[in-house]
Amino acid sequence: MSSYSNPSTSPGQDLKKKASSGKTKRMKSDTGSPVTIAMVSELLFRKEQQSTGPALLFVKALKAVNAKLEELYPKSKELFKVLLIGDSSSDSLNKAIRDHELEELITVLDVSDEDLISELQRTNTHLYLSTEPGLNKVQEALSQGIAAAIMKSPENIEQTEEGQLRVVFDGDAVLFSNESEKVFKRGLKAYLNNEQENVEIPMEEGPFKSFLEVLERLKMKLQEKGLYRNCPIRTYLVTSRGAGSDGYRALNSLRMWGLEVDEAVFLGGTKKGPTLEKIHPHIFFDDQQSHINAALEVGTVACLVPINSD
Repeated sequence: MSSYSNPSTSPGQDLKKKASSGKTKRMKSDTGSPVTIAMVSELLFRKEQQSTGPALLFVKALKAVNAKLEELYPKSKELFKVLLIGDSSSDSLNKAIRDHELEELITVLDVSDEDLISELQRTNTHLYLSTEPGLNKVQEALSQGIAAAIMKSPENIEQTEEGQLRVVFDGDAVLFSNESEKVFKRGLKAYLNNEQENVEIPMEEGPFKSFLEVLERLKMKLQEKGLYRNCPIRTYLVTSRGAGSDGYRALNSLRMWGLEVDEAVFLGGTKKGPTLEKIHPHIFFDDQQSHINAALEVGTVACLVPINSD
């Protein structure tokens, strides 16, 4: 969301709240459906597979979560599944997958640009990641209700432990719709008045609400086996919203959807880089290029959600 200074918070102040305040509706686990993440092969192994791409640590964290789920639920097929969009006959690509011991997690998918979206729909893909040249397909996927983004790589990727998958979401235009951003364009006062007047009314769903939902479903299964403090999945909301009515409305929207995140950070318009540097996420989703740039500066792999704000 566009940066602003919220009078209810001191400049640069981070206010962290558990979004689970109040009762949330527990979701029933689907015992058979995998959580499918599709990405272009260049994000995992760069051209001719001579080096690894920005998605490698994220994918390895998915593998680590799968290992724990398989240990606790040996009969369940509700695991992460990665569809790698590339040439399935490529010896170098298949060798790179084997070298990183990712054969059980990854399926290489040969698909044309023309058939890509229908294939993502057929495979019930929950998240699609591409590079900059794939912008049009990312936008098309979003228009079809699939969470999708352009993954960008920092010069030096911050090394993040594989044992806990950490995913950070922006709020407006990512988890939530961009309705409040449109009001913000009329000015800060109009925005704050709008949030105060509608504080008890949940926002419309954003493009990544469904992806958070499946992450929380897997997290719930792990917590049901006693993994609370050291849960292999941790989710965050990092937003430019402040700690007043606008922040409460974000938490209330999640609660009304029956969802929660492990931690919510309300920055009141300050930069997101320092917060991301503390969290060390495997992946961060935002719709604003300025926040993507701030993430890249601190070594965070960042994904731009190209939302039309008109």
